[in-house]
Amino acid sequence: MPARNPDLHGSVPDKSPVALLMIDVINDMEWEDGEKLFNHALPMAKRLAKLKARARAEKVPIIYVNDNFGKWRSDFRKLIRESLRGKTRGAPVIRLLKPERDDYFVLKPKLSAFFATPLELLLSYLQVKTLILTGVAGNMCILHSAMDAYMRDYNIIIPSDCVASNTLRENEQALAEMKKTLKTTVMPSAKINFSALMRGQLPTSS
Repeated sequence: MPARNPDLHGSVPDKSPVALLMIDVINDMEWEDGEKLFNHALPMAKRLAKLKARARAEKVPIIYVNDNFGKWRSDFRKLIRESLRGKTRGAPVIRLLKPERDDYFVLKPKLSAFFATPLELLLSYLQVKTLILTGVAGNMCILHSAMDAYMRDYNIIIPSDCVASNTLRENEQALAEMKKTLKTTVMPSAKINFSALMRGQLPTSS
């Protein structure tokens, strides 16, 4: 068997210098304090849906990285179905951000999108150098994912209006910390130029 299959058995046809990661957006938010997160996640999801549409138009790969909620038999499509069934708190967010058929998805067992997941291998086959991190929660899973991305030498962009936490203060503190210590580019989603990113032109923080 060769050390590297050039096309990952045909499963990863895309090649792109940039990828959009949507972290924990498939989420029923049915837990204590889930309402606090939902109140910020819903307006965030509306902006993220627009960002995703722009990314798709530029053929930027979309990767959903989602918690398995401690269920080791979790299936991504099943998570979506169960979260939409009935009247779960997070259902309006999920309806806005449901994946398309050609989007990628990765299940994670812990906070970071990289820990014990195939994300790094997927990004390698896609030839990604720049990651746009979005989703929830900014001071938890986004922060830990950004730390691991930084240690792997990825360029990191975080659209400040496409990340949500339980409170605005927690979110702002997390964004400030990532900008300061992880050299993350933090900017409004409307200012992200996907065409330039696809050409390898990186923005500067706002």
